[in-house]
Amino acid sequence: MSDSGYWIIVGSPENFATTREHGFTIQGMKSRHRKKAEQMKPGDKLIYYVTGLKAFGGVATITSEYFEDHTIIWRSTNKKRGDEDYPYRVNIEPDVILDDGEYLLAEPVARAMKYVQKWPAENWTLAFQGNVHRIDEEDFALVRDAIAEAAKAKATA
Repeated sequence: MSDSGYWIIVGSPENFATTREHGFTIQGMKSRHRKKAEQMKPGDKLIYYVTGLKAFGGVATITSEYFEDHTIIWRSTNKKRGDEDYPYRVNIEPDVILDDGEYLLAEPVARAMKYVQKWPAENWTLAFQGNVHRIDEEDFALVRDAIAEAAKAKATA
């Protein structure tokens, strides 16, 4: 067992595209997730879940301690939270990132995750409400391997 942390970052297609535009070098978390950001450390892994598409977009590794920055990079799709600036941030580097439009549909993999079992099967997407979720190493490996397999299949197609 490693002492790494494993996290799911949930975001809109637009915010995932913004992270891509920044070369997967930085990831912000909403202001209400400071305590989770404080737990993140270099070597921890992030899995990206893209809302609306119900898909996994990739895996990245955290390369810094968390820090606070209010420079606007990401935008909240919630009109009531238009001033959300995702202030708690970590530097990252990409591990496996799927191309735009080639994301891995989450449902088959998500239903096999222990983390998702907390919700009724027909409401599996409730597991991906909110911006940041901690998962265990086994669930991380399941999703990471599925993303890597999707990337490999794309590369050999």
